[in-house]
Amino acid sequence: MPLAEPIAQDAPRFTTPAGDIIGWRDRGVIRATGIRYARTQRFCPPVDEPPATAPIHATEWSPALPQNIIPELNEALGVTAKEFHAVEGELHLSVTVPERPAAAPRPVMVWIHGGSYVFGAADLSVFDVRPLALEQDVIVVAVNYRLGLLGFLGGYANRPANLGLLDIISALRWINTNIAAMGGDPSNVTLFGHSSGGDAAAHLMIAEGTEGLFQRVIIQSAPLGISRGRAKMNAKMSQKAATVKDDAPLDEVLRAQPHVAKAARGFGLKSSMPFGNQYGHYPLPAESQADAAWRRVAPKFDVFIGHTFEETAMFLVMSPGLMRLRQLPLVGETITKAMVAATTRKVYKRDALKFARRHAKAGGNAYIYRLDWGKGRYPFGAAHTLELPLLLGDPASWQYADIVKDVDEATLLEHGKRLRALWADFARNGHLPASGQLEPQIAEWWAAT
Repeated sequence: MPLAEPIAQDAPRFTTPAGDIIGWRDRGVIRATGIRYARTQRFCPPVDEPPATAPIHATEWSPALPQNIIPELNEALGVTAKEFHAVEGELHLSVTVPERPAAAPRPVMVWIHGGSYVFGAADLSVFDVRPLALEQDVIVVAVNYRLGLLGFLGGYANRPANLGLLDIISALRWINTNIAAMGGDPSNVTLFGHSSGGDAAAHLMIAEGTEGLFQRVIIQSAPLGISRGRAKMNAKMSQKAATVKDDAPLDEVLRAQPHVAKAARGFGLKSSMPFGNQYGHYPLPAESQADAAWRRVAPKFDVFIGHTFEETAMFLVMSPGLMRLRQLPLVGETITKAMVAATTRKVYKRDALKFARRHAKAGGNAYIYRLDWGKGRYPFGAAHTLELPLLLGDPASWQYADIVKDVDEATLLEHGKRLRALWADFARNGHLPASGQLEPQIAEWWAAT
């Protein structure tokens, strides 16, 4: 992304309950970036940021939250370690508003990045929300939240669980309070999250303290198939995590995180995402009550949920051992295709369908999608994360990403516009045609029954 220019006399300003926010212009949109929405102490719930008494200079990108770099993901997405400059103790969000005047308050879309609850940042260059906001005339808010050991493991040593989820709720409160002053409609808010971000969006539907803060959810490739039955795994991880002192240096905490994650080994596919939401800890219900909670709130939310055709091909490519298996003559490709199909069904597809059908039967409005774009293209195919180059960023920002290597910029731009339009159409009023498809072989969707 380009750097914000020095603040000019005619810099855009928003007078909000949070304070006087000074933003910057960027190719047809107004940015208000790096706004602090809450402060934190380690292993404690967030504290909402009070109204500012001085102007808020929202002209720098939101810093990331502390995390360990994952080189394989950086290569797949085409990002570099320097984009992960991290700050502990503060939480930030960024708002992107079309510069052209609007006749009515705009729909608001809230981006919740994924990364297995251990990786990612809202303002990565490949996650630029500008094309979505500009083309579709919506306001997009990108939110950072705590990750890993600092955000998604708790319930031990007086450390609360679900801190990262509480961070997002704090951000939603900020949006609800301030977005009208920025031209948005606080009664028309859609969460759209990918992978663990989609899992978070789904669980925010049944979290305490979210009533009235959003009306729609787009749940992209959420690993719902490994979200249950995690209590014993979490308990074993907690034993290891309890040896980390509250006031340990940050680099010591980050060094300890992989060792805590190793304690999850032996728990099957769940151990592939060891950190996550914990049922029975505020703000989530007990696991035995989760299905009833989702049924109870179904009439309040519109849902658009789905997966890619070959989700787990992403992780196959990132595994040298599995790639060697794939390259075996005659049988390698057949074996690995069957493996990808089975794990995609178990982790992503099966539970997405169940989620949508339960929602519809309980009186909610739900649609299911499947992303086919890239199917058959070696080595990733229609893998996990593949909708992101179509939804976010511009083609140039994805030029170093392995997942779209050899895809020309014109194709990425054209197909991306079609998918962004579909996402925004749902965000505007929660309704889509009963079935449809985006050509050429991009995606198809249908209403849940």
